[in-house]
Amino acid sequence: MTNETSFRIAVLPGDGIGIEVIDAALEVLSAAREKSGGFRLNIETLPAGAGHYRDTGVALPGDTLKAAEESDAILLGAMGLPSVRYPDGTEIAPQLDLRFHFNLYAGVRPSMTFANGPGVLADPRSSDIDFVLIRESTEGLFASHGKGVVEDDREARDTLVITRATSERLFDFAFNLARQRKSQGHPGHVTLVDKANVFKSFAFFREIFDERAVSFPDIGSDHLYVDAAALDMVRRPWEFDVLVTENMFGDILSDLAAGLVGGMGFAPSADIGDNNAVFQPAHGTAPDIMGSGKANPVACILSAAMMLDWLGARHDAPGCLRAAQLIKDAVATTISETGMRTADVGGAHNTEDVVWAVVATISGA
Repeated sequence: MTNETSFRIAVLPGDGIGIEVIDAALEVLSAAREKSGGFRLNIETLPAGAGHYRDTGVALPGDTLKAAEESDAILLGAMGLPSVRYPDGTEIAPQLDLRFHFNLYAGVRPSMTFANGPGVLADPRSSDIDFVLIRESTEGLFASHGKGVVEDDREARDTLVITRATSERLFDFAFNLARQRKSQGHPGHVTLVDKANVFKSFAFFREIFDERAVSFPDIGSDHLYVDAAALDMVRRPWEFDVLVTENMFGDILSDLAAGLVGGMGFAPSADIGDNNAVFQPAHGTAPDIMGSGKANPVACILSAAMMLDWLGARHDAPGCLRAAQLIKDAVATTISETGMRTADVGGAHNTEDVVWAVVATISGA
């Protein structure tokens, strides 16, 4: 009998197509684990989200949070429904609660094109898009989540917060990621996105970035104002390696990045802290197509691969790293060699078509 490392995975399918893409990711995870060996995943499916709030009055149950605390990683589908809101009109968003609860300060958003895959740019260099945007996920403008004020129906105020402690950890994370990517053939360069020419908070943000850059002399660095970054992400996205920015800027720019490579259905993500991490597709719940089988599962499948990479590096588990690579290679093959396209990119293939193509590629690897 082989000695296998066992990991406890808290799975929160959430709402809408979150449930469908989680099912897809779990099928692919099972195939990759069986093929690579060396580890086991103990899956615990837990309730949370807008639907649960509608039915029970609780969006993130205490038992779910406790199980998440005790897990090795959290895999999340998507949460929120347009028809379900808190009394103040804001969305049901337990994913934000998880970020703050676990202090998941690094929101990691990879963007890459696939050979023969969907894309929106005519320039042939767009086939070389492969960068990571890191969004600080606990501060910035989102620090005001649930805390904004409206005064006498005449003025509303939300406060942006940037702290030295979180910024230092964020920038070290970005430089370490760039160093890791450099070992894999990427440029090894970090670009700070800010608005330091207008706001003191961002001037402070930039000052800390430059201080931390000194500790990584092997990694290049530069700055872009957020408006220029938005322009250059369309004009020359293939030149970027790692970008790091404030929470709200990252929220906006990560969707732009997804649009460059085919849309939100191709946008995996992770929210990572010092001890915990949540992995989820960056897309929403798409209630208009829930239950139709049309959901693109690629983002969730790639998020699951990110989870395996994180577990493998954190726990020195080579089986996880092998399985992650199997998944990434199988997704690339499915997109580039089979011509498979889901409805979000004008195709006729459904969720299960993609899942079985990816599983078949893994099994035949």
